[in-house]
Amino acid sequence: MSRILLLGGTGEARQLAQRLASHHELTYSLAGRGRIPELPCPVRLGGFGGAAGLAAFLDEGGFELLIDATHPYAARISTNAQSAAQQAGIPLWAYRRPPWQPISGDDWRMVHDWSEVGMAIAGFRRPFFTMGLEPLQHVDTIPPGQRWLVRCLARRPSAPALIVLAAVGPFTLEQELALMRAYRIDVLVSKNSGGSAIVAKLSAARRLGIPVVMLERPPLPPADYTFSAIEPLIAQLISPAWMPCSFRSITITSRHST
Repeated sequence: MSRILLLGGTGEARQLAQRLASHHELTYSLAGRGRIPELPCPVRLGGFGGAAGLAAFLDEGGFELLIDATHPYAARISTNAQSAAQQAGIPLWAYRRPPWQPISGDDWRMVHDWSEVGMAIAGFRRPFFTMGLEPLQHVDTIPPGQRWLVRCLARRPSAPALIVLAAVGPFTLEQELALMRAYRIDVLVSKNSGGSAIVAKLSAARRLGIPVVMLERPPLPPADYTFSAIEPLIAQLISPAWMPCSFRSITITSRHST
């Protein structure tokens, strides 16, 4: 049994905690936003104070392995995790959720940053944003004649050009179809988060013939051991032969996300 710090905040991270808590001394770390999960292991809330703070926490806690299972767009956390693991002298394992891929009938417009998002939606009237809180930082740039629908965790009053839906998924295809029809959405704006929890919105956009402005993922740092599915990660950690420093500079990939 080893001491492991799991950086979570995703559904897959919660699955890892559920499966590994009986095999290792696991601590689940959460930034503190969203719902706090009920898990069979200690849950730590809040940040660490950057890479140096995380390294100190790893060292003081006697952790032997750091697992990064954070959101694909949490690039700063992943970068801090890589630096902290190196400073603490322990391996870093990472779960990297496979991105969504467009299929027949999809109309995706790929963008790299917010400025490109703005240009991509300029010709539309009713964009639907499903990319977290960032759109709320740009409501003063809403052009005349455009009305934004923003679904996020924040509760904020709506305005003539802005409707905020404070909602937590997952959402069904029927719910997404009904929502897009009710608000007469003509473009969907999303991050390529991957996974299956919120893919219904993409299916709804495809069925309704609505274009998708897709924000590409930020580059993430390498880890000593990288997984694109959680089952191989779990299998490694519950193997009787597993040792904390056994694996470095190895990549395991899978065609499918769990």
